Amino acid sequence: MNYISQKLSIKEKIGYSLGDLAANLVFQTLMTYLAYFYTDIYGLSPTDSSIIMLVVGLIAAFIFNPIIGILADRTSTKWGKFRPWILITAIPLGVIALLAFSTPNFSYHGKVIYAVVTYTLLLLFYASNNLPYSALSGVITGDMRERNSMSSYRFVAVMFAQFFVQVFMLGIIKSAGNGDKAVGIEKVMTVLAIIGTIMLLITFLTTKERIIPKPEQKSSIKEDLNDLKKNTPWLIMLALTTLVFITLAMKGGSYVYYFENYVNKEQLALFIQPILEVLSNIGLNYFGNDAVSAGFGLFNAGGIIFMIVGITLSKNLADKYGKRNVFRLFLFISTLFVLAFYFFTPQSISLMFFSQILHGFFYGITIPILWAMIADVADYSEWLNNRRATAIIFSAMMVGLKAGLSIGGALTTLFLGYFHYVPNSTVQTDIAINGIKLLVSIFPAIPFLVGVALLFCYKINKKMEVQIETDLKERRN
Repeated sequence: MNYISQKLSIKEKIGYSLGDLAANLVFQTLMTYLAYFYTDIYGLSPTDSSIIMLVVGLIAAFIFNPIIGILADRTSTKWGKFRPWILITAIPLGVIALLAFSTPNFSYHGKVIYAVVTYTLLLLFYASNNLPYSALSGVITGDMRERNSMSSYRFVAVMFAQFFVQVFMLGIIKSAGNGDKAVGIEKVMTVLAIIGTIMLLITFLTTKERIIPKPEQKSSIKEDLNDLKKNTPWLIMLALTTLVFITLAMKGGSYVYYFENYVNKEQLALFIQPILEVLSNIGLNYFGNDAVSAGFGLFNAGGIIFMIVGITLSKNLADKYGKRNVFRLFLFISTLFVLAFYFFTPQSISLMFFSQILHGFFYGITIPILWAMIADVADYSEWLNNRRATAIIFSAMMVGLKAGLSIGGALTTLFLGYFHYVPNSTVQTDIAINGIKLLVSIFPAIPFLVGVALLFCYKINKKMEVQIETDLKERRN
C-alpha cells in the first residue's frame, strides 16, 4: 500500500462529517417516524406496515449491502474507490427520500404497492451511498487516534441531524401543513432532500483516500467471503450492530406513541412551560404549539444534548482504555435508564426527562466507538490475511444497521397491532397502553443487554489495537 501522511485537517474532518449529517436526515426520519407515518399519516394498518418494513428491510440488509460492498471494493477511479459512490448517489437519494414520505391519493392496495416500491428504492440508494461513505473512514487514515477523532466529529454531526429530526420535526410538520401532517411532512422532506444533497457533494469534494491497496493485494469475491467467515470480530460486530439498531428503532419509533397516548398532557404542559418561556425569551420558538409536540421535542432535546456531551468524552476514554471496554461498560449503564421507563406513571414527567438525559449521556459515549471498531475490524482483516477489503467489512455495519432498523421498526408496528393499538384514536385500551410502555422500556433493553454479553467475546482490546496499528504501518511503509 502507498503510505502518505495520515494526519487529517479540521476541514477534512468536518467535510467528512457532513456526509453523515446528510445521511442521518434520512436515517433518523426513518427510525423516528416511519412507523408513525405508515400507520397514522398514510393510513396503512399496523400489520401491513410491519410486513413492509421487515421484508423490504431484510432484503436491503442481506442483498443490497453485500452487493454494494463487493462492487465498491472493486471500484477504481481517479477519485478512489468510495468517493465516486457518494457523488453519483447524492441526488437520487434526496429524490427518493422525498417520494418515500409522500402521500399520493391511491386506493389502499395502491398505497401498499407505493410504500413497497419507494421504501425498496430508498434503502437501495441509502446502501449505495452510506456503505461506501462508511468504508471511506477506513481508508482516509490508518492512524487510530485520527480515526477516533474523525469519528467524534462525525457523530457530533449525526447528533445535529438527530436533534433536528427528533426535537423540531414533529412540530414543524404540523405547522407546515396547517394541521395536515401529510402535507407538512412532504414540505419538510423537500427541504431536507435539498440540504442533504448539497452536504454529500461537499463530502465528496473535501475528502481524500490515503490507504490505497497495492495491485497484488486484489482478491476474489470467494476469498473476501472466506476471510469474513474466519473473522470472528467481524461476526461479533455484525450481531452487535443488528442488536443496537433493533433497540434504537424500537424505542425511537415508539416515543411518539408514548407521548401521544400515555404521558399526562396536563402535567407535561405544566412541566415544560417554564422551559418554553426561557427559550422564548432568547428567540427559540420552534417546538410546536401543543403540549405533545413541544414535550416530545424537549424530551428528545435533553437526550441528544447529553449524547453530544458523551460523544466529546468518547475519544479520550477509547484512547486510554480501549474501544471494547468503554463500549461494553457504557452500553450497559445506558440500558438501565431505558428499563426505568416501564415503571414511570403518566405523571412522572421529571423522571422521564431525567432518565432520557442520563441514557443519552452514557449511550453517547458509545456512538463513535461502534463505527471506529468496524474500521479496526477492517485493519484486523488486513493484518490477518495481508489483503484489504474495506467495503465488504463495512457491509457488516450496514447489514446490521438495515436489519436492526427493519426488525426494530417491524416489531414496533407488530406489537402495536398485537396489543390492539388503534391509530389516531384519542382513547386506547389498557392493553394497548401497556404495549406502548413495553415498547419504550423492556423490549428495547433486551437487545442492548445481549450486545453487552457479546462484547465479552470480542478480542480486539487496547493491546491488540496498538499491535495491529504498528504492524500495518510497517507493512505500508
